[in-house]
Amino acid sequence: MSDTHLGTGDQHLFDRFVRLCEISSPTGSEREVADEVLRELRELGVAVVEDDSAGPARAGAGNLIARVPGTGEGWVSMFAHLDTVPHEGPIAVTREGDVFKSAGDTILGADNKAAVAVLMELAARRLAEPGSLGLELVFTVAEEDGLRGAEALDTDGLRAPFGYAIDHATPIGEVIVAAPTYKRLICEFTGQEAHSGINPEDGHSAIAAAAGAVSRMELGRLDEETTANVGVIEGGTASNVVAGRCQILGEARSIDGTRAAALVGEMVDACSTGASDQGCDADVKVIEMFRGYRNDPESPAVRAAGRALDRCGFKPSHVATGGGSDANALVAKGYDCVLLANGTTANHTPQEAVAGAAMTGMLAVLDAVVEEC
Repeated sequence: MSDTHLGTGDQHLFDRFVRLCEISSPTGSEREVADEVLRELRELGVAVVEDDSAGPARAGAGNLIARVPGTGEGWVSMFAHLDTVPHEGPIAVTREGDVFKSAGDTILGADNKAAVAVLMELAARRLAEPGSLGLELVFTVAEEDGLRGAEALDTDGLRAPFGYAIDHATPIGEVIVAAPTYKRLICEFTGQEAHSGINPEDGHSAIAAAAGAVSRMELGRLDEETTANVGVIEGGTASNVVAGRCQILGEARSIDGTRAAALVGEMVDACSTGASDQGCDADVKVIEMFRGYRNDPESPAVRAAGRALDRCGFKPSHVATGGGSDANALVAKGYDCVLLANGTTANHTPQEAVAGAAMTGMLAVLDAVVEEC
């Protein structure tokens, strides 16, 4: 994969990215990639420790905290996560021109290993040429399923007063200043099985109850800040049996937490009505996966990011997102964190990709962020 026009550091960055992507690390199985990051950072001479979050986060490893001191006493933190969404089969990375892709039908793993590789390269460069601020890097686990690593992180132990999560699949320049509260809905409908051809009147269809519930729900994009979805419906045993059970999985999201709570409440009511209409029972659970937030556009962290993007030739823009990141968990714990886009595309799909220029661009931006802070 050598390119004669690349600097040595850039090639190290790309080689590291490929190496990390090809280590499987779905949520809960982060041990191997965590060991590789620990090994590489220590070989570079970076001080890094693993915390005790593996248990509470239900992860394969704990969060990794690496520090590169500056010449002064201040610090700035940056966050990336080690885990990926689940995938079938091994990941193989291919490169077409400047773009890295999966060679097969799996994800690539650029979410979030593009950021992991960039932060490791930033640590190496800052170690060679320290700035006035120290660099505090946190590589979290179990982000893809409930931000569990960030939730288990001891933020009181961080030296930096604020930080940046590098984890948004949109063009570099976007500074995410608002993210939603996410309420997950799980409903188990229980009816009565019966033979569908001989005595269907003795049955109570859990599938019909679920269908009635979903038909009463307002789904899709409901306003600029609010969405709702039912993504899974599953139940029954055979076409000739009135279904005795059916489960639906859904969600409500809104940057307005009160709106998210009200919306999921309406979904719960729809489940109760759908069950009642079919003579079924409904066992409904609502889980808050993460809480929404809004950053102050005039905060020091947001303003520093904007200045850094300007310095590197990217036009900064403040946007809201419908997705979650470690920033949600950190802000909920009282830690000031800003989410930055890092130029990856089609995350969580076999079409996932990232350009080498996006990684080198983000490396330059983050280096400038440290200076601006």
